Amino acid sequence: MKTPLPYHLATSAVAVGILLAACSKSADPEPEPLPQPPPTAQADAWFEECATESGIDFQHVSGHDTKFVFPEIMTTGAALFDMDGDGDLDAYLVQGGHWSQKDGARDNVQGNQLYENDGTGTFQNVTQGSGADDKGYGMGIATGDYDGDGDTDIYVSNLDRNTLLRNDGAGKFTDVTEAAGVGGSVWSASTAFVDYDRDGDLDLFVTNYIYWDEDSELPCQDPPRGLTYCSPKSYGAPTPDTIFRNEGNGTFTDASLEVGLRSSKGNGLGVLCADFDGDGFQEIFVANDGTPNKLWMVGEDGAWSEKGLLKGCAVDDQGRAKAGMGVSAADLDFDGDEDLLVVNLKGEDDSLYRNDRGRFSDRTPRAGLAHLSNKRTRFGVVLRDFDHDGFIDIYQANGHVTHPIVEVDTDPFADDNYLIRGLENMRFEQVSPLGGVAKPLIATSRAAAFGDIDGDGDLDLLVHNRDEGAHLLRNVAPKSGNWILIQLLETSGSDAIGATFSAKAGERIMRRQVRTAESYCAASDGRLHFGLGEATGLTDIQITWSDGKTEAFGTLASDTIHTLRRGEGRTE
Repeated sequence: MKTPLPYHLATSAVAVGILLAACSKSADPEPEPLPQPPPTAQADAWFEECATESGIDFQHVSGHDTKFVFPEIMTTGAALFDMDGDGDLDAYLVQGGHWSQKDGARDNVQGNQLYENDGTGTFQNVTQGSGADDKGYGMGIATGDYDGDGDTDIYVSNLDRNTLLRNDGAGKFTDVTEAAGVGGSVWSASTAFVDYDRDGDLDLFVTNYIYWDEDSELPCQDPPRGLTYCSPKSYGAPTPDTIFRNEGNGTFTDASLEVGLRSSKGNGLGVLCADFDGDGFQEIFVANDGTPNKLWMVGEDGAWSEKGLLKGCAVDDQGRAKAGMGVSAADLDFDGDEDLLVVNLKGEDDSLYRNDRGRFSDRTPRAGLAHLSNKRTRFGVVLRDFDHDGFIDIYQANGHVTHPIVEVDTDPFADDNYLIRGLENMRFEQVSPLGGVAKPLIATSRAAAFGDIDGDGDLDLLVHNRDEGAHLLRNVAPKSGNWILIQLLETSGSDAIGATFSAKAGERIMRRQVRTAESYCAASDGRLHFGLGEATGLTDIQITWSDGKTEAFGTLASDTIHTLRRGEGRTE
C-alpha cells in the first residue's frame, strides 16, 4: 500500500474548472498585469495583545502527544457575541481535549469556556454553572437567536456530536440538541445561522469535513521530516454538508436530502451566507479543502442548485481547486455587491473573487495578493476597515498543517499572522510590523472573530490558537477617518441576520449584510461597522429585511453607534 501524501502535497488541479476559468476570463477581458511583489506599508502597530490582562486566560489543548492525528491540527473556534443583551461583546472559546472517544480519554476534559465583558473590554470567566461548557472535541461556533426570544443562542460544531445551547438569559444556557434534532454525527467545521426560506426564523447550515474515526486514522510521511498530518485527500472520504430547517417550534428538520445537499460532496471548512446577486434570497458559499468550492442558490420555489462553477467561484483563474479554509466578504469596489476572499494552503495564492451581480472573477493577482499570500497557511480571515480610511483591510490567522522546512525548538506549526492594508482600486499592501503587532505573536492560529470589545468604535480581534492561549487584539491603529457602527434588530430584539443595509457616504455606496458567520470556525459581532474616511455620516439609507420587506431611515451621523429596529423606518 502506498504511503498517504501529507497535507501540502495532496492538493491538485481540477480539470473541470479549466473551462470555467476560460469563461471567467472572457467575461472579464482586462489583461493580467505582470506579477509584482506587493508593497509594504511601514506603520505603527495596529493591534496590541491584551488577552491575559483583559481576563481571558484560556489554554487550548489539542490532545497531541506523539502521534499525528488529523483533527488535532484543525481545531479551535472562537466567538464574540452579546450573550446577555447588555450591549457589549462577550467571548466564547471551544476546547479540544483528547480526540479519542474510547477508554475514558475525555473524562477530564475542561469543556468550552464563556467570558463576560464588563463593557470596557475586561472579561471574567463565567463558565461555571452557565451550562455553556460543552465537552465535545470542539471545532467551530455559530451564534443566532433560533427561537426568537431575543437572546443569542450558540451552536458548537464538534468532531462527533454537535451541540445547540439555548440561551435562557442571565448568562445561562441549556443543551437542547436532542430535542431540537441538530446533533449530527459527522466531523463538522464552520456553521451558520441563515433564514434560507425567508419564513422569519433561522435555519442552520453545517459544513462537514470528512468521514473520520480514530480506527481509520492513517500514518502520513513528509520526507525527510518523518511523520506528519495527512491531507483530507489521503482519506478519500469527502462528505455532503447539512441544512437543518427551523420548524418554528424549537425543533429542526434535516432537509439535506430534500434540497439536494446529499448528492454533492466536498471537504467543507468555511461558510458564508449572503445575497450576492440581489434577488432577495441568501446564497450559501462553502470553502472546500482541496475540492471545488460550492455556491448554493435558492430559488423562489425553494429549490436549491449548486452554481459554483457557473458563477466563477469554485476554482481559481487557472482552473485549480485550492485548499479553501476561511472565507470573508465585503464590497471592496463599492459597486453595491459583496466580493469574496477565500484563504488557502501555503504555496497557494488566496482567491479574491470580485462579484458582479452574482458572477465572480478571480482578481487575486491584480489585487497584489498573489505573491503576498502564499507564504503561509491561512485559516481565519477578516475583511474589514481597521484604520477607518474608507478602504477594506485584511487580517489573516496563520499556522502550518505540516512541519516547515526550518526546524524550531517550540511549536513547529506556529507562524506569524498577516495584516494587509486596503488601497484604492481594489489593491492591497502588507503592513509592517508583521501581523500589525509590535511584538511578534507566533502561534498556530485558526479561528479569528471580530467586533468592538471596548465601545470605542473600532474593530478588535479574538484569535484562537492551537495548544496555546487565545490572543485578544485591541485595535490601536492610527486612524485616518471617521467610523460608524450600526445594529439592525428584529422586533424581538435579536440581530436581523440576513438583512441588507445600503447607504451612501458621499458618493460612495456602502452595502453589507448582517451575518455572524464568516472567517474559519468563528462567530463575530452582527453589528455593521464601516470606516468612512472623510465622510461625516451616511445618507440614502435603505434596509431590506430577510423576508424581502424594505424600510428607509434618515441620515446617520458618524463616530456613533446606531440601532435601527424593524418597523421603525419608513415603508417604501
